[in-house]
Amino acid sequence: MPRPSEYAVHLMISGGHREEIRFPTIEDFQKWYGSELKPKSDSRDFINVPIKNIQGEYMVIRPSEVVAIRLEPVFNSSVDRSF
Repeated sequence: MPRPSEYAVHLMISGGHREEIRFPTIEDFQKWYGSELKPKSDSRDFINVPIKNIQGEYMVIRPSEVVAIRLEPVFNSSVDRSF
């Protein structure tokens, strides 16, 4: 079975906003989630969200405003399925 090339994390934020960030491995996501987001889940203070694929751009969120997270494995393959 092929391994994902990266993981897309979809953050659903109160008010209907959605943001997508990407992590190279599931372990990188778990480390960020376990050390930054989960311990501060009730906080109104801003935390940094890592955006590794966009140079010079940063995002901060209030952990208490994240209402759902969807984790999606992304597979880079040579098969074009855009039909």
